[in-house]
Amino acid sequence: MRYPYPVGGKAYHLDLERHGAQLVPLLEALAALEEPTRQKVAHLRRRHPRADGGFFSSSQLIAAYRLLAPSRNWRRPVEEMARLVRRRPVRTASGVAVVAVLTRPHPCPGTCRFCPAPEGMPRSYLPEEPGAQRAVQQGFDPYLQVAIRLQALAANGHGVDKVELSILGGSWHAYPGAYRRWFAGRCLAALNHWPQLRPADRPAANGRASWAEVEEALASNAGAASRCVGLTVETRPDLVTAAGLATLRRLGVTRVQIGYQSLDDGILQGSGRGHTVADSRRATDLLRRAGFKILAHWMPNLPGATPESDRADFSRLFDDPWLRPDELKIYPCTLLPGSALEEDWRRGAWHPYPHQVLVELLAHCLAAVPRWCRVARVVRDVPASLVLAGNRRSNLRQEVEEVLHRRGTPPQDIRARELRQAPFEGCEVTFSSHGYESSAGREVFVEAATSAGWLVGFARLTLPAQPAPVPELQGAALLRELHVYGEAASLGRRDGNAQHRGVGRQLVGRAAALARAAGYPRLAVISAPGTRQYYRRLGFTDGALYQFLQLAPRDGADMGAGHDH
Repeated sequence: MRYPYPVGGKAYHLDLERHGAQLVPLLEALAALEEPTRQKVAHLRRRHPRADGGFFSSSQLIAAYRLLAPSRNWRRPVEEMARLVRRRPVRTASGVAVVAVLTRPHPCPGTCRFCPAPEGMPRSYLPEEPGAQRAVQQGFDPYLQVAIRLQALAANGHGVDKVELSILGGSWHAYPGAYRRWFAGRCLAALNHWPQLRPADRPAANGRASWAEVEEALASNAGAASRCVGLTVETRPDLVTAAGLATLRRLGVTRVQIGYQSLDDGILQGSGRGHTVADSRRATDLLRRAGFKILAHWMPNLPGATPESDRADFSRLFDDPWLRPDELKIYPCTLLPGSALEEDWRRGAWHPYPHQVLVELLAHCLAAVPRWCRVARVVRDVPASLVLAGNRRSNLRQEVEEVLHRRGTPPQDIRARELRQAPFEGCEVTFSSHGYESSAGREVFVEAATSAGWLVGFARLTLPAQPAPVPELQGAALLRELHVYGEAASLGRRDGNAQHRGVGRQLVGRAAALARAAGYPRLAVISAPGTRQYYRRLGFTDGALYQFLQLAPRDGADMGAGHDH
């Protein structure tokens, strides 16, 4: 008999009659495995290949185990087996499942020389990139993009009940408002319908949605099987306005990716970027004062830059209190097909840095990142075959970090210290606070770490000294981010890792105590739709766009017994 299971939107089948003779003994061996390791699992998979050659995929093993285990009395639970054989466990090692989707092609106000503009794609994206391929295959339909990603993650053993949704595709604010509402709403609808997906059930007016439809999707997600615990959009600094901040919140947005690219007006002008450093400073200040998490993009090796000027430019990211992003993506400039940069390259006006020069520059940069910032990327996920000139190594970050470790100066940014799959059981957790100034006021990074230095979780608190750009936030301290690391654990389950152990509750309690001590009467949190119930259990009440905790004398010490998200 052939049993269907969904992977990447396609109807793959598992033929037990054909493969059962090899598959069942493999599953029995995996179920009985004592003190399993990834090496032992790989050894067993090699010993039991498919009859037609090759090896069973993780999704096939998980689907077959889920089907056969109830009748075979295999002692290993399905969820544990999924963790054992799942493909690329790093995808959910930071505590959430990341689902990235692309918006449809749309004109961009920028004319960046380094930016490719292939036909039929949103600006700066190539159809060969993995996420872009999925978007093209699904006609840029937001519902289908989310649906196939959930299916693929689940089929390969990843939990999808806590999803960080990332909407990519050029400049979010350049799209019509009706399209933005529709796109965000359809992404949430796919999460709300999981696992009973209904792609044919869509609004009659494709590409348009009312605010009432968006608000219904947001409200439903608070109790959905797949909850949105973070929602990110990307945009240009010159498109961020005070008037647009409330609109972002009405869509459920909690984080904004913003393209600085450079902090030198001459470099920006020579690259055709179309905005200034002042725009980046103003946009960052507005977003921070409205409680958003800020993920900045920075590009070394732009036209007109040198390794020396890039070092000075990188220093401005953290020396300037009007910047100081919470997260950072470093994208060394590379020559991609379809960009105006090719003309500069051919006439000798731009050259990529030699590899060792680039490694040294990035080592200097990574070593300078403070412990409260997370470097999300050090290279763009573009197939090496498409790079006409510049870095082609996908493991560039690993190479740079190895250089730093050899020198005895390992990076201290958040990503370098995340607990991920490090053992947590029995670890003692200690809390510490690190403060720094921003244009908005005082920032406090409250972290929880093990004795070995692994970061278990953190809270990002802003104590404003300036008026809030959103009236609802006046007089409130801002809890801009709360994150607990370790492998993503199912809602309500501990699963032997750091999640659901009360670490998040303690971090919120410490942030509330700091805000109360600084004289703020209430604490606001920029919650995602899927985290609202969590904050309600901690005593927060719903406002129009944020949730609020009244800072009574004892609330920092007694937050109640909630679960981490």
